[in-house]
Amino acid sequence: MKPYYSLGTYAMKNSVGYLMRMCTNLVLPQMEAQFQDQELTFSQWTTLVALHDGRITTPGDLAQNICHDAGSLTRLIDQMVERGLVSRGRSETDRRVVTLSLTPRGRSLVEALAPKVMNFWNGLLSGFSHAEVDTLISLLTRLVLVADAKQGRKSRLMISGSPIAKPVAARKTARLKKAS
Repeated sequence: MKPYYSLGTYAMKNSVGYLMRMCTNLVLPQMEAQFQDQELTFSQWTTLVALHDGRITTPGDLAQNICHDAGSLTRLIDQMVERGLVSRGRSETDRRVVTLSLTPRGRSLVEALAPKVMNFWNGLLSGFSHAEVDTLISLLTRLVLVADAKQGRKSRLMISGSPIAKPVAARKTARLKKAS
């Protein structure tokens, strides 16, 4: 494929990096504001969401998947363990490995706050069609995977496809199956 950029075509208005940075700079404060009246910060929310489906279980994987440095992540986890939102344990196969998981309280907080986050994103994306949002997600996911592969180390990215909560109908069906 012919390179997209050249000296004659590269500008801020079409720079993927610049546009991604601007999007982050504009969206992050708005998202943090969503949590001002909550018992969690936005950083704590992203940590709980990352642990929600159980695929991310170690501090190292968590740091890579939410882009936190180890020092600040340790403090963040300490706070959430202290508050009863996350539990720390040891791997059953390698006792040197610290494992992380959500407590029932942490899980219920994620599920309770999910509508607030979804409403924020739905509002921001309201001018886009579903197909455009699907395309945006697909392209960003592809870019993340390509950028991760370029780092030349074993990838630990775990992009979850699991929903935050089961739809109400699925929960009722699950309860009915347990009851019988």
